[in-house]
Amino acid sequence: MTVAPAQRSRTAILAGAKIVIAEVGSYESNMVDIAARAQVSRATVYNHFADKEEMMFSLLESEILRLADLAKSSPTPQGALQILSEEISGDKALRKMTETDPEDIAAFVTMGEHPLWAVVQEALTKIFGLNNYSLVLHWLIGQIASPLTQAESRHQSEQIARSLAS
Repeated sequence: MTVAPAQRSRTAILAGAKIVIAEVGSYESNMVDIAARAQVSRATVYNHFADKEEMMFSLLESEILRLADLAKSSPTPQGALQILSEEISGDKALRKMTETDPEDIAAFVTMGEHPLWAVVQEALTKIFGLNNYSLVLHWLIGQIASPLTQAESRHQSEQIARSLAS
């Protein structure tokens, strides 16, 4: 399958934004640096996104969908949990934002009416079921501020998978 140039540019911009955020946090990131990391012009960034806020929303949405796809690819609930845990705990952009942008992290993890929470709920419900998504969501949110090691991710995902099966 071929990807349209506009989609390639958008994907590159979001990847560039994640790299810049991992380096300096979201507040210090700017469209000029993001364009440079994406190897596109600043005009191209603004052709895709009206402003940094819209781009950040798109980045969060794409990350949620990426994580959901990774989790869905696992043949077992335990594997899906471990993938999600390791991805969240190892995410350099999240790590940097917990240091530099704690207000943004606090706003992000506060569940509410934001449309992205509906995307998260839908994805976790499809993978773990309506009765289990809340437990999984709260476990994953905790890892944003307190990341787990790979061994902890494996151990805790095994425990949670057992509790989901019972």
